[in-house]
Amino acid sequence: MNSRRNFIKAAGLSLAALQVGGKTLQAAPQTPSQPLLFDFWLWARPNAKDTESQLKKRYKTYREAGVRGIFFEDYNPRHFQLAKEHGLETHRWMWTMNRGEKELLAAHPEYYAVSRSGKSCATHPPYVGYYRFLCPSHPDVPKYLEEKAREQLAKEDVDGLHLDYIRYPDVVLPVNLWQNYNLDQSTELADYDFCYSEFSKAAFLKETGIDIDQVERPEQSLSWRSFRYGQITKIVNRICTAAEEYKKPVTAAVFPTPDLARRIVRQDWPSWNLSGVFPMIYHGFYKEPIHWIGTAVAEGVQSLQGKYPLYAGLYLPDFKNLEELKTGITLAKEHGAAGISLFGEADFDPATIQLLRAMK
Repeated sequence: MNSRRNFIKAAGLSLAALQVGGKTLQAAPQTPSQPLLFDFWLWARPNAKDTESQLKKRYKTYREAGVRGIFFEDYNPRHFQLAKEHGLETHRWMWTMNRGEKELLAAHPEYYAVSRSGKSCATHPPYVGYYRFLCPSHPDVPKYLEEKAREQLAKEDVDGLHLDYIRYPDVVLPVNLWQNYNLDQSTELADYDFCYSEFSKAAFLKETGIDIDQVERPEQSLSWRSFRYGQITKIVNRICTAAEEYKKPVTAAVFPTPDLARRIVRQDWPSWNLSGVFPMIYHGFYKEPIHWIGTAVAEGVQSLQGKYPLYAGLYLPDFKNLEELKTGITLAKEHGAAGISLFGEADFDPATIQLLRAMK
């Protein structure tokens, strides 16, 4: 798990309401007389070894620093309950399309996505061993994922669901990672282009009348790309509909901009019926300077047109010092983000939390 994110390595918008526990929190338009409500969130992995005294101190400090909520990658009742006691929202961070459970692999290898070269994620995961992506077009996969979402939504101390890996595998990696895998992905390579399963092909043929096997350059087919965007969108919106029964919000961690997300992971997040979106604007992964954070936020906010709030996801190791982090947060705010979320490979250090306190 610790390598999980190492791999993934305009203004004036009236933002949509975010409902949590039946209460509506509205991010207001940014005007000189009425500043934009700006929230801090954290992505975190709960450690079962943490003591109660450690957790009480930690969550008290987070709340005092202006942190609104935490996305927990695993469900741990003690972490959830103590965080809630200190006024934090507790959301379950759920791996969605990427499901490598041994039981599922053994029982349903046919659920898994297949590359253009004919390799299944069940037996030949791309890039790394835990890349076990499901095929969204398999008739049983949407129901399976809805059931997994409901398992988390039904928990009383879970305030919301946060979807991750809600996409296809990366057909193109962030440029900073090409050297790690000795790849040149200037073109879309067949081993990384998904999903060409029999279920995807059949669904595409039924929807469009096109047999993708008869298309000379399928990776260039606009209809095929649009179809795959739609398959992921259907799953997201199905989960969002289910969440309405629990009166809990659904958010998602997505790729940095709508254009980039569509191009490299077939993810059309402005079309989703979310309560909020958290683009992972990890500028270092794309060899971009800090000011690109503002550019990415502005593109996302403009695409959403007020449909729901956008929170800029920032990767702490990308920043050399606290001054750079402060600049990144400021850029996100100035370009229309409703807040930011932070991720690091270790616990959040006191200096980072103190910066949030100073900026809240």
